[in-house]
Amino acid sequence: MDYEMEELVPIVGKLAEKYTSHESTSITYEKAEQLMGAVLYCIHELWESSGNAPSLNEKIPAQRAYEIGAEYVEKKTEEALDLYNRILPEFCHYENKCLYDTFVKGIPEFFKWYDIQFEPQNTILTLDYPILKDISEYTGIDKIFEFIKAIGLEQKFLKLFPAGYVINVLSKDNGNWKESMDNICEIVFIHVIGHIILGKSLTVIELEEADYFYMQEMFEQTDLEDIKKHLEAAFEIFIKNYYENDRELLNYLSESIGGIVARLKNAADNKVLRNMI
Repeated sequence: MDYEMEELVPIVGKLAEKYTSHESTSITYEKAEQLMGAVLYCIHELWESSGNAPSLNEKIPAQRAYEIGAEYVEKKTEEALDLYNRILPEFCHYENKCLYDTFVKGIPEFFKWYDIQFEPQNTILTLDYPILKDISEYTGIDKIFEFIKAIGLEQKFLKLFPAGYVINVLSKDNGNWKESMDNICEIVFIHVIGHIILGKSLTVIELEEADYFYMQEMFEQTDLEDIKKHLEAAFEIFIKNYYENDRELLNYLSESIGGIVARLKNAADNKVLRNMI
């Protein structure tokens, strides 16, 4: 819901008083912009919070919308920290420095410096480790929470396999995987997809020449959309059998199947499937 500037300015004024400990309402233009951003972020949080926002047809005062939204921001921050603390004890970075630095070193710094009241829109971190979900439009705790949830899902997927198995797959894909900034979950997921295509046991890491020949022919003779649909159906069964039908994990990983199939097709066209699987 949109509010006029005259409805928002008084809220910024009150926030400025708190910022200056009621000593003054005189702040720099940059600080005023920051505080206005904080107000808008909280109001946006209200309307984005599923199931909790008032009816979109119901006009509530901007001040009240800000207050409720600020409560949601605080609650989301607590939930994000709680999830992070639940993931961390069994977290494994598989010797990948970027993942370790971002999740183990970076996230605590976010919670240490995150300013819920005066700058909730600040993400603080660059989040160098890439996840399989596009969160570029998110900021602040919204972005951090989405990142933590994604890492949690990726960790759950990877935990099916022994750490040594994952590292074998990663090292086969890239000898410099420890310093790589690629998403390691995707690399293992591509490995799984290859085995699903071939109907091979996941205990087999090294594929044979006949396996690559079979996939080469399949990508040459089968429509890409048909391959994608087949894999989506097969992967759904895989999730049901090995992850207790975790729909959140299924949805998260399935989003990348289309892109992976396209890349495998391109690799097949260039006779370099070995470089991907």
